[in-house]
Amino acid sequence: MTALRSPITPDIVSEHGLSEEEYQKILTIMGREPNLVELGIFSVMWSEHCSYKSTRKHIKKLYTEGEQVICGPGENAGVVDIGDGQAVIFKMESHNHPSFIEPYQGAATGVGGILRDVFTMGARPVALMNALRFGDIHHEKTPHLISGVVAGIGGYGNCIGIPTVGGETNFHPSYNGNNLVNAMAVGIADTDNIFYSAASGVGRSILYAGSKTGRDGIHGATMASEEFSEDSESKRPTVQVGDPFMEKRVMEACLELMQQDAIEAIQDMGAAGLTCSTLEMADKGGTGVELNLDFVPQREVNMSAYDIMLSESQERMLMVIKEGKEDVAKAIFDKWEVDNAVIGKITDTGRMVLKHQGEIVADMPVSPLSEEAPIYDRPWKPTPHAEPVAVETETDAQTLLDQLKQLIASPHLCSRAWIWQQYDHQVMNDTIQKPGGDAAIVRVHGTHKGIAITTDCTPRYCVADPVEGGKQAVAEAYRNLIATGAKPLAVTNCLNFGNPEKPEIMGQIVGCLQGMAEACETLKFPVVSGNASLYNETNGQGILPTPAIGGVGLIQNIKHALTMSFKAEGETIIRIGEMEGHLGRSLWLSEIAGREEGEAPTVNLEAEQRHGEFILHCIQHGWISACHDISDGGQLVALAEMAIASKGSIGAILDVACDIGRAFGEDQARYIITVPHEYADRVLTKAPESGISATVIGETGSDALVIGDASVPVAELSMLHQQTLPMIMDSTVQALATA
Repeated sequence: MTALRSPITPDIVSEHGLSEEEYQKILTIMGREPNLVELGIFSVMWSEHCSYKSTRKHIKKLYTEGEQVICGPGENAGVVDIGDGQAVIFKMESHNHPSFIEPYQGAATGVGGILRDVFTMGARPVALMNALRFGDIHHEKTPHLISGVVAGIGGYGNCIGIPTVGGETNFHPSYNGNNLVNAMAVGIADTDNIFYSAASGVGRSILYAGSKTGRDGIHGATMASEEFSEDSESKRPTVQVGDPFMEKRVMEACLELMQQDAIEAIQDMGAAGLTCSTLEMADKGGTGVELNLDFVPQREVNMSAYDIMLSESQERMLMVIKEGKEDVAKAIFDKWEVDNAVIGKITDTGRMVLKHQGEIVADMPVSPLSEEAPIYDRPWKPTPHAEPVAVETETDAQTLLDQLKQLIASPHLCSRAWIWQQYDHQVMNDTIQKPGGDAAIVRVHGTHKGIAITTDCTPRYCVADPVEGGKQAVAEAYRNLIATGAKPLAVTNCLNFGNPEKPEIMGQIVGCLQGMAEACETLKFPVVSGNASLYNETNGQGILPTPAIGGVGLIQNIKHALTMSFKAEGETIIRIGEMEGHLGRSLWLSEIAGREEGEAPTVNLEAEQRHGEFILHCIQHGWISACHDISDGGQLVALAEMAIASKGSIGAILDVACDIGRAFGEDQARYIITVPHEYADRVLTKAPESGISATVIGETGSDALVIGDASVPVAELSMLHQQTLPMIMDSTVQALATA
């Protein structure tokens, strides 16, 4: 206990990631000098990762309302009504820093953590998604990071038996020193059996259940709130180790206990472990807590109170048990062979009191740890307006098709099958649409309903114009859900940025949040949960601003679900929306012209909403056989993807201009649909009545994409599309094996 009585020096304060001003505030709150345990608790609760001290002011501007919203931001996950007494519960979170240091365990525990956020609220998880960003694919570290992250995601999800149904993976040199691993989980619950974290009920028992506590992950939240440097490998001990088989038992035990009317409040132990879970429960309930740390199940000897409170060991839950139900809880956890123990009680003191080895090792007020956490209005600079790009766009059909082949084989657009084939996307037998489409679709078990899920963001737009980039991230998620026949319900987000203490980075954060707020409100697509991950920098080099969006939509009857693949020859191909040929910040500009410059495309939110509602109307009337939104790579790439998705058997004869901008421009609010001839006139008549531009651009047929006298076989496009990632990854594995 001598460490508790050691003086707190400026160096110790700094090592805990606290500024001198923050420490002075702690002295005021405590009315005395804190001991080391108390300082550690303040440090993790006031870390950027837990307190959102740089973003909280701006996150409050997000649109979070809607008649479908049962629970918005502030709980473990968001809750949205899907009718029939059912709700979808979902969230996305980051595990970026741990996954760069230790890719396998970092990614695996990211999956485990997001699953706990969902089943903590009473939902059975039904799907996993991810949004991954890596550096230049030819960078020496990238293949190693990809292999580890993908194996970690697959290893955890496959073992626990929840399908990983989709996601996105992208590459850019800005992520060379900071890959991004954002994990999303979706679950289904009954609306009358949803659980929250507010701990009321003075005198009620606090129950610990799950893996024993070790020293892994100590200072994980603090590590995730600072930049990397060349000595980041030394942070490996702060990365947690996951056990998916234990998580499976913990999940099943919790879901069984939730049917017994025994739980008053429940919280998983994620960032900051026992500290954050305990304090959040007490703060939300307006109560206090008293814990005896001697009763905490421990897997290592001689653990200090500091170790126990700050450990981020995985697969652990904390719950307040209703009076007289302790034996019920114990029996269930014992049956599932899950360690469990009553470690304390709820009090009316408004304080956290910790006892260890017969001494009080911490005595501190609950509310100030949350309510008085620093909130910074950091200086910010708007991103300078980008100049338009000048490009000679007139060309010939053969050049367009040659450039299409280059794009479809590029790391940005090539098939991600090498990745998702390592995930079990069919387990539970409710996956309707596998990875590779606009959005994944999972059946709501035992019903005709389907949940469509997507993750989206275009960082190259966000760096050029954060406001438009923020809008576009939301709008693309909206379009991807629409393209499957789903009504968009709500979004979660993962705000990945660099150092907020730099005004230009803070400007990106403010701008992206403004754009997201505008898009969510106009599209009635509220934010119900999310996460912020800042300080994604190494040696001062930050990532591109990456506000990843996870979107969820509802398909009332899965027989109306739609895919992007061409279905039959002789169908009319129609583009919804005008094409102006925007090439600024496009993939064509970077991959073909070698230029990363220009303006982001403008997002017309009213057009997005109007076009989306029209597409849904057509799908529900059975007029459309395939639908795909136009995004990365523009119109010609979208057509190629639809042909490739037909298993290479159906091409298209196209009537399009030989113009680079119209072929590869990334204008927003655009879709390509295929329509059987008997419905073509209906669509083309209905569109202008709805204020929609609908243009016939060809007909399905042939086994090639044909423009005038030029053509490229769909089989060749498919081969180019599929071979890039396996060739790069396999060659790297072989090189490592022979090194």
